[in-house]
Amino acid sequence: MEVKTSLLDNMIGVGDMVLLEPLTEDSFLENLKKRFDHNEIYTYIGSVVISLNPYRSLPIYTPDKVEEYRNRNFYELSPHIYALADEAYRSLRDQDKDQCILITGESGAGKTEASKLVMSYVAAVCGKGQEVNKVKEQLLQSNPVLEAFGNAKTVRNDNSSRFGKYMDIEFDFKGDPLGGVISNYLLEKSRVVKQPRGERNFHIFYQLLSGASDDTLKKLKLERDFSKYNYLSLDSATVSGLDDAANFRTVRNAMQIVGFMEDEMQSVLELVAAVLKLGNIEFKPESRCNGMDESRIKDKNDLKEMCELLGTEQSVLERAFSYRTVEAKMEKVSTTLNVAQAYYARDALAKNLYSRLFSWLVTRINESIKAQAKTRHKVMGVLDIYGFEIFEDNSFEQFIINYCNEKLQQIFIELTLREEQEEYIREGIEWTNIEYFNNAVICDLIENNQNGILAMLDEECLRPGTVTDETFLDKLNTICADHQHFESRLSKNSKFLNDHSLPHNCFRIQHYAGKVLYRVEGFVDKNNDLLYRDLSQAMYKANHSLIKQLFPEGNPAKVNLKRPPTAGFQFKASVGTLMSNLQSKNPNYIRCIKPNDKKASHVFNGSLVCHQARYLGLMENVRVRRAGYAFRQAYEPCLERYKMLCKNTWPHWKGRARQGVEVLMTDLQVPAEEFSYGRSKIFIRNPRTLFFLEEKRKQCLEDLATLIQKIYKGWKCRSHFLLLKKSQVVVASWFRRYAQQKKYQKIKHATTMVQSYTRGWQARKLLRELKYQKKCEEAVTTIAAFWHGTQVRREYRKFFRANAGKKIYNFTIQRIMQKYFLGLKSKLPSMSPIDKTWPARPYSFLDGVHAELRRIFHLWRCKKYRSQFTEEKKAVYEEKLEASELFKDKKALYPSSVRQPFKGDYLEISKNPKYQKLSSAVDEKILLADVVNKINRANGKGSSRLFLLTKKNVVLADQKTGQLKANVPLTDLASVSTSTQTDGFFALKLKEGSASAVKGDFLLSSDHLIEIITKLHRIGSMAADREKLNIDISDEFLVQFKQDKVCVKFIQGSPKNGNSVSCKRKNNRLLEVSVPASS
Repeated sequence: MEVKTSLLDNMIGVGDMVLLEPLTEDSFLENLKKRFDHNEIYTYIGSVVISLNPYRSLPIYTPDKVEEYRNRNFYELSPHIYALADEAYRSLRDQDKDQCILITGESGAGKTEASKLVMSYVAAVCGKGQEVNKVKEQLLQSNPVLEAFGNAKTVRNDNSSRFGKYMDIEFDFKGDPLGGVISNYLLEKSRVVKQPRGERNFHIFYQLLSGASDDTLKKLKLERDFSKYNYLSLDSATVSGLDDAANFRTVRNAMQIVGFMEDEMQSVLELVAAVLKLGNIEFKPESRCNGMDESRIKDKNDLKEMCELLGTEQSVLERAFSYRTVEAKMEKVSTTLNVAQAYYARDALAKNLYSRLFSWLVTRINESIKAQAKTRHKVMGVLDIYGFEIFEDNSFEQFIINYCNEKLQQIFIELTLREEQEEYIREGIEWTNIEYFNNAVICDLIENNQNGILAMLDEECLRPGTVTDETFLDKLNTICADHQHFESRLSKNSKFLNDHSLPHNCFRIQHYAGKVLYRVEGFVDKNNDLLYRDLSQAMYKANHSLIKQLFPEGNPAKVNLKRPPTAGFQFKASVGTLMSNLQSKNPNYIRCIKPNDKKASHVFNGSLVCHQARYLGLMENVRVRRAGYAFRQAYEPCLERYKMLCKNTWPHWKGRARQGVEVLMTDLQVPAEEFSYGRSKIFIRNPRTLFFLEEKRKQCLEDLATLIQKIYKGWKCRSHFLLLKKSQVVVASWFRRYAQQKKYQKIKHATTMVQSYTRGWQARKLLRELKYQKKCEEAVTTIAAFWHGTQVRREYRKFFRANAGKKIYNFTIQRIMQKYFLGLKSKLPSMSPIDKTWPARPYSFLDGVHAELRRIFHLWRCKKYRSQFTEEKKAVYEEKLEASELFKDKKALYPSSVRQPFKGDYLEISKNPKYQKLSSAVDEKILLADVVNKINRANGKGSSRLFLLTKKNVVLADQKTGQLKANVPLTDLASVSTSTQTDGFFALKLKEGSASAVKGDFLLSSDHLIEIITKLHRIGSMAADREKLNIDISDEFLVQFKQDKVCVKFIQGSPKNGNSVSCKRKNNRLLEVSVPASS
């Protein structure tokens, strides 16, 4: 990526209009178009930034861009709004100068986005920290709130600011934000009750209906359908690219961040809903007996809902819409309102209610974002205000907007000239007065306290008698007739009588931006901005938390008969305060221009841009800037940029920078009248001189580039040659090394071969000698052995025949046993106790030994296996062993239970919250917990019970509720009976005369019968104070049920009965259990 070090590097067109040559309106527009076509939307006029709205997103506002422009000189990089924001912020932080950034332009030119970019840049480059980040977030989040309540969709802009905003951001000595103060100017409240075709009301109405939840709308008594509300235009209710529902959520989130409480947000939404309801109130005429017309409300439902939202009495507000009370000294006169007056009163209340709510929002935001510290703060102001407006039909709003722009133009020219003059004086350059158009005469025409248009409008509004827009125009024609910037049909000679471009009810003012025709219709009413006292008092009586704050004049105890100030007077005072504020700060300007009326990207309408450039006074700004010296630059960067043009300054200048620049300019033979030397800068009068220097620099850079290329190519070729040479030496040395290694390997191989043959011959010779020697020794040994054998046999011949048989037998048996034991060792079976394999015996005389060894090995193997058991596992196997002793070959169910582990607690009583009460009722440790079926004697059916076994008791409880049903001590248990078949039935027989035997024995059925009976028997056998429990295994046994004994008989079931066990009552003395045949 190329790094730019100057505004002049790789320019598209001219980055600074001051350097434009020749300077004409056509060349000015052509330069803007050329840069716009290459996505260069910013252009400078000195320190002023011109911004063209691209109507699309551009990748020039990334965090990398912020870092690129951070702490850089204003003219060091391409024109950008970040450069101006950085210059203003650094001047505030480092030089302790209060700053203001004035953003102007017509609707749709991008003023609001420009102010957001400035604030986001300042937020990005200032300090960090939890408190600082909170302040920055609150300042940034105030924008969505004010945009929702103060912006609307117009034909020119989908997010047009319908109010002027000035924000003072306050910083501490380090440059960290502490807070801010917002001032708002002239909210276009007429939009609340009426919108031009193709435009919308303020965003908040549509956002509320689209994004609020159904519950919220129900509380506010609203419906989502826009067509239900008269104050909302339907032809532009939905806007492409605007998501009102998502924006509503953004606004609510922003209000929370700024600091609004939940009840405050609800109160604000209630007032917005009240405005919508207010627009639905309609009136009908009604004649009285005295002949006077009065009005009545058609449908009182909307009025009722509105009164419920505001907490006011319906009758009070209804009377305020029908009557008007006029107070004069000690008298009160009440008059009825006709339908037109009632509608006027309704709309006036709606406009005042919304505008005062907006002012309250600004005040509430200021309370949250104001700086807490009382020390002096540095201030940066950001002004986002309407641009100059020239419509087909211009009224009172356009008049005061254009008056504000006249004042801004006046201060712009004054401050620009003052800045130029101060720089000239600071640098010691002679100042020459510059001729320019001073629009003070236009400002005086509008704001003069005696003969100004605003003063005459106020005077006309306050005058007794009949006051109309026509009488106001007559007064203008009388007083302003001779003013050179005022025109009307009666203000000049008779030639205007035939001027059809100037209607009778209009006047024309020659503004600095051009002539504007104003229609006087509505001037008096809009300037009066009257709200009947009856409505103010009705609002004050409301119980709503906000209404009393918004209508303080409605307090009967503070009735003020003095007429409230007019809208024009208030706006004039606000503009005066704003101008004083701006003049106390160092100004920075952003001029916003929209390239076309279609909101389309890549479209540049030359005539539209020319019109905006004229009324923004851009050409005049360039001329003022160029009136003295068109370009100025500090000596150090100037010398650094152009030092290659002179041999004396290239490549390094050892002296002071100014001396180097003087040597440079002398060597280039630039005429002395084309430049002047200031104290720290050189001033160049004509852009041609600067372009001459740039052309020379460009040519010199090309020569230097050629030289650098030549030197680089020579260095590259030399480096390549040296590398080849070095490589050749390395390759040759490695080849010689390889050749010597190969030669050495051949010699070594030949030597080794000779040595091996020699050693082989010597070894074979020695082997032959050793073999011969060994044969001789063996021969001697054999001869000696035979000789000694002969001698022994001769000696012991007489004893050998008697003992030879026994010795041979013993020796044979010993060898057989030895072979048997070694063979058995290698063929032993595995260490598993259930492995029944054993090697076959080789001889029949070993039968006894073979069987005994097998028994010993099995016992040893079982002992080794048992030594691995834990205590718990030993207990389990002991239980299994006891079960085997009890049931093996006695009960058909036993084989299937062998593989099943005895778990004991199948219900996890202690962990199951359902049986917590039951678990606490049983004090002892539970050895077994299972679900069993208790057999009913009456019908043979079973009911589920929880069976719990402890060391002392058998407990039966209800499975569903856990309620205790029976608790039988084990000492009361006489015996347990069960069948020989595969069923799970068993009977617990109790001792006669025991306390538990009152209700009789228990006949139960369980899937874990073997485990239950085994544990019962084991507990009995382990207790020293108890008799061993008797286990009766029989297919027929008696069970005691209360007073009767019943025989339980087990039979084999037929296949048609299926695989389930069934129990049926045959008579009073017999229960028959049918058990399926085991396969």
